[in-house]
Amino acid sequence: MTSPWDPTGELPRRTAVRYVTPLREGGSMPGVVEADDLGTYVMKFRSAGQGVKVLVAEVVVGELARALDLPVPEMVALELPEALSRYEPDEEVQDLLRASIGLNLGTDFLPGAHGYDGSVPPAPEVAARLLWLDAFTANVDRTWSNPNLVVWHGVPWLIDHGAALYFHHAWPGTAAEHAPDPARSARQPFDASQHVTAAVVPAEPGTMARVHAELAPRIGQAVREAVAAVPGEWLETTGGLPTADAVRDAYVDFLTARLAGAEHWLPGDDALAAARAGAEAGRAEAQRTLKMQARRAVVRQGEEPR
Repeated sequence: MTSPWDPTGELPRRTAVRYVTPLREGGSMPGVVEADDLGTYVMKFRSAGQGVKVLVAEVVVGELARALDLPVPEMVALELPEALSRYEPDEEVQDLLRASIGLNLGTDFLPGAHGYDGSVPPAPEVAARLLWLDAFTANVDRTWSNPNLVVWHGVPWLIDHGAALYFHHAWPGTAAEHAPDPARSARQPFDASQHVTAAVVPAEPGTMARVHAELAPRIGQAVREAVAAVPGEWLETTGGLPTADAVRDAYVDFLTARLAGAEHWLPGDDALAAARAGAEAGRAEAQRTLKMQARRAVVRQGEEPR
């Protein structure tokens, strides 16, 4: 029997006191907010996209990244008061705020950070750890078309993990009386050919097998601690998972099964070779995307694009 979950392991809680501006480049339109601890955060809203499961993935994968010494912004659970939605003139933003009153996710705002285009790559061993983490957590959203990395003070930082752990979107629905099958996630393969840092991974044969041997023992306890960090309000219960603790246990079971089934998802030498072959075209795509985003930002500010 699994030991009880301690609620003190959840993210620290803060309250938003001022909505500053939307970040419109992301599909879910997060916003920059100021909080009662004098911090500035990027708020990711519970009503955006696919709902609170996205926030769960953000927390679990972000905390696993931290356990592997990968740079990821600090996270807090951010309470959005109803009053903040009243004073936003943009109707689209106001609708999003009204639908997200309550507990949302805040990630530390990194002032001056810019998008990743491959010109400031991570160190090879860091790139290998990042690829391993994304393969382990089934994160399909770290490609050249959407790197989900930003460069801050000359170092690539990991952001936006809401697309990871996608197996939880296939869990039995609210009315289901049976729990999900952990073995399913262990069998899901991972395509590394378009991964944004795969080409930086050391080219020696067997690199990812070595990395797995190094990281797998470290991640065991980290899985439980990462799941414990998720606020209970975001854990959606079902007939087969009737309590928040049962949902936490399911995440641990799924990730434990996946860790034990690395032969199904660990990228091999051929996948890394394919990633290296396509890296130059990928970097060019990322640079074009960043230029387009910069032009759109200039137009929104009422200036003429150059």
